[in-house]
Amino acid sequence: MSSAATLSFSSISSFSFSTFRKIQTFSLTPTLSILISSHTKIMNIASSQSQSQPRAVVVVPSLDSVETDKITDETFRRYYSNSDVKKRNGGNGVSIVWFRNDLRVLDNEALYRAWVSSQSVLPVYCVDPRNFGTTHYFGFPKTGALRAQFLIECLADLKKNLMKRGLNLVIRHGKPEDILPSIAKAVGAHTIYAQKETCSEELLVERLIKKGLQEVSLQSEGSTSTSRNPTNVKLELIWGSTMYHIDDLPFNTSNLPDIYTQFRKSIESKCAIRGCFKLPPSIGPLPSNDLGKIGGLGDVPLLDQLGVIHVEAKKGMYFVGGESAALGRVYEYFWKKDLLKVYKHTRNGMLGPDYSTKFSPWLAFGNVSPRFLYEEVKRYEKDRLANDSTYWVLFELIWRDYFRFISIKYGNSIFHLGGPREVQARWSQDLNLFESWRDGRTGYPLIDANMKELSTTGLMSNRGRQIVCSFLVRDMGIDWRMGAEWFETCLLDYDPCSNYGNWTYGAGVGNDPREDRYFSIPKQAQNYDPEGEYVAYWLPELRKLPKDKRNFPHEKSYIKQIVPLKFSKPNHGHSRTKPTPRRK
Repeated sequence: MSSAATLSFSSISSFSFSTFRKIQTFSLTPTLSILISSHTKIMNIASSQSQSQPRAVVVVPSLDSVETDKITDETFRRYYSNSDVKKRNGGNGVSIVWFRNDLRVLDNEALYRAWVSSQSVLPVYCVDPRNFGTTHYFGFPKTGALRAQFLIECLADLKKNLMKRGLNLVIRHGKPEDILPSIAKAVGAHTIYAQKETCSEELLVERLIKKGLQEVSLQSEGSTSTSRNPTNVKLELIWGSTMYHIDDLPFNTSNLPDIYTQFRKSIESKCAIRGCFKLPPSIGPLPSNDLGKIGGLGDVPLLDQLGVIHVEAKKGMYFVGGESAALGRVYEYFWKKDLLKVYKHTRNGMLGPDYSTKFSPWLAFGNVSPRFLYEEVKRYEKDRLANDSTYWVLFELIWRDYFRFISIKYGNSIFHLGGPREVQARWSQDLNLFESWRDGRTGYPLIDANMKELSTTGLMSNRGRQIVCSFLVRDMGIDWRMGAEWFETCLLDYDPCSNYGNWTYGAGVGNDPREDRYFSIPKQAQNYDPEGEYVAYWLPELRKLPKDKRNFPHEKSYIKQIVPLKFSKPNHGHSRTKPTPRRK
């Protein structure tokens, strides 16, 4: 499983299994000035910690607001273009940009197409209440606390970046199929541009909007009141979520290879990656119509409006949402800290912010495009060096593409118990076992530490993700969909394609040639946390133990192990791991 496309998890131990109406998160308010103030406060807390221990709260990226704005402006200037200004002069009327999971300005084709085709552009974001409902099988909240806060910061930053370029962001609470047709009618829009999605819930919304727009007819330009010429508003869906464009694949998605390596080798040899879309410094104006007709611009939502309870983060990493933070992290990781050159060798780390890129939250919200990351990697290779590590970031992004295309090929089967393979398998839905895993009370420090990290930060290392998935499914025998839906609730970098693609992969019902992949906890602990620093950070009661005992404490010094491991010997990782038998 890849770091750019893999699972990320979180658990909030105070939740009950059946009722999740209030969600905990950081006590930050969404106005721009307070966001900056809170960001600075967290950085000050982090910098005051003892250098002998990991800092209490590490902000990612670690740049202050001044440096972040500077990097953002410099990056935008690199991608400015005035070459389409004359083409834009041929545009007419009003177009709407419906922002979804593409909360950025740079390399946003939907925004570009709207600007080129129109005299004015109206950006809109809908806070869809269904995204704050419950999951399909087990009734968990669809959006947890950390992701709700991240969304708020993304919207605040998008609003700021649009305002710098002559636009603004209309924010509405409600279903897009109710909101967008009425706004289109009020401002006389000819087209709504939006990023195309692939999974069933998102596709349903697209169909409902198209149906709603069919009922909205507008007078064509130049028509008179006695000679009405109705024109239907169009919904133009743009592909923009992957590094390789869907139209450039050497096969139809129905013929997509079922093994990642075959897919990767085929597209690497036969496909090219398209360049980023460039815009001029000013992409306004907003429509001249009185925005009062649509109720004004609206405000970035408050946490309370999303049913969220405030709680302050006290350790781990805090990820700042938004395009500016995303560009800051790319600059920080690639150029300031020069970490790209060692990525392949450090990516299996567990503790701290810099063993891997940490790009996944910003990719999930569309704060940065995979094409932009590709161009930054190539710029780094040209200006500094090219090696296995620079390639491996692209390798991980191809994994992310693959799961997106798999979601088209297999549709809703990625959410079904048998997965794309239609495996006839049975797993337990034991609530007590699941809650022990969710809350970090399994008796295995490596599992518990990873789950504690997730409850605090909303992210987990790539290595940890594979371990906790294997433990839940293989050792505990729990229905993988319980884990997948809990991740849907909690992960900061959630998207349905990567989440469920990886869960089916880990459960042996998806696109993995090894159907019974197993991760031995003793072996993983020995290889990736040999001195127990990671588990001791998240489980402080283990720090008093000798380093070689922290991952394998006696029952008297830690809680009792809730289930025995299926395949391991008491030599802490020296045994040969055997494959689990195929489940019938």
